[in-house]
Amino acid sequence: MATIRSRNSSVSRMQRWRMLPRVIFLYGIAGIAALFALFPFYWMLVTSLLTTHSAFDTNPHFWPDWAWTNYVRAWQLVPWAQYFANSVFIATCTVALSIVTSLLAAYAFGTMKFPGRNILFLAILALIMIPGEATLIPSYLIVSSLHWIDTYQAQIIPYGVSISGIFLLRQFFLSLPSSLWEAAQLDGCSRLGYLWRIAAPLARPAIAVVALQVFIGSWNAFLWPYLVTSSDALRPVEVGLQAFITADGTDPTGLAAAAAFTTLPVLVIFLIAQRQFIEGITAGSTKG
Repeated sequence: MATIRSRNSSVSRMQRWRMLPRVIFLYGIAGIAALFALFPFYWMLVTSLLTTHSAFDTNPHFWPDWAWTNYVRAWQLVPWAQYFANSVFIATCTVALSIVTSLLAAYAFGTMKFPGRNILFLAILALIMIPGEATLIPSYLIVSSLHWIDTYQAQIIPYGVSISGIFLLRQFFLSLPSSLWEAAQLDGCSRLGYLWRIAAPLARPAIAVVALQVFIGSWNAFLWPYLVTSSDALRPVEVGLQAFITADGTDPTGLAAAAAFTTLPVLVIFLIAQRQFIEGITAGSTKG
């Protein structure tokens, strides 16, 4: 037994040594990719702490001047507390509406059979190919005809459907065994009852991914809220950033400082939900 154990340990040790170059290579690629991804954020933080003279210097500055007054000046320029409250409210309502619509649509496409199901699903997916800028004018005309200009619903309802959320949840529902629905039917469960009591709880990782994607998209929205709002009482944080761009020029340090503290909530939420995000992406990509 001792001889067999020693042989097994020596074999496993050799396998580790053989895999070491591959592991080093993969970690190296991941490290380089992380540097490319984090560099814009690092540059934003450095710029937010530079003096005005350093910000307009022709030579790049890779180390900050620690000018914390930029953050004070940026915070005092516009009513950020109101903007943050608006963004939180709009993003929360958009996430709730998108989850409901994505669940209902994905459940229908994933578990129910009806004429034209595949064609309709492909038509919905084809909408991803249409750039958002192409629908700005028709969407604005519709919102204007409904007298929704400068309202919350104009910023929530147009983003209340997530095509990627429908696709991801449909892939998850396709993986559910039919025996679950059959057992639910024996217990007298309706279609909606099966969705809310069984299917939706099982799809929580995928729902978390949809919620995170919709929240980030709603929080980062700029062009549409800028078009449909005209008062500070209803504007989100991203629209507030345009206050640093005036006819006299751009305030780079103030803009970078404002971008830093408006990005912070998204980073915190992503760090908190990263485990559910990875689980949901894995579930949606491997099942179907």
